[in-house]
Amino acid sequence: MFFGEFEYRLDEKGRFPLPPRFRPLLKEGLVLTRGVENCITAYPLNEWKKLAQEVTRGSAITRSKQRRLNRALFASAFLIHLDGQGRMTVPPKLKELAGIDEEVIIAGANNYLELWSPEEWQAEQAVAQEQAWQIIESMENE
Repeated sequence: MFFGEFEYRLDEKGRFPLPPRFRPLLKEGLVLTRGVENCITAYPLNEWKKLAQEVTRGSAITRSKQRRLNRALFASAFLIHLDGQGRMTVPPKLKELAGIDEEVIIAGANNYLELWSPEEWQAEQAVAQEQAWQIIESMENE
């Protein structure tokens, strides 16, 4: 399980470390893909495989929607392995999409991680905190 918020600076080669407690969960590698919001979603390989199976089933959608979904998820995905010091490099295309430049926020999101630029993360946090409490309250009323 991934939780917590971590801020790192990218080195001159564009690398940054992942939190040490997450590294054992990522020995097989991780898959980076474009997130729904302005972030990068990072799945451990086993979680990515589960997601791929769910998407492939696609029972309730048409074939054309299935193809579009496959393109959106898989065409922008990259398999990444950590180096010997637990660092990773984000492909330039994904870095640009997420607006990551000199610093990155790594946010735990249960079974995956999200990589954010500090500016986008700050904006997302303001909205997420407000909506999270609204969602919790609506769950209590059900």
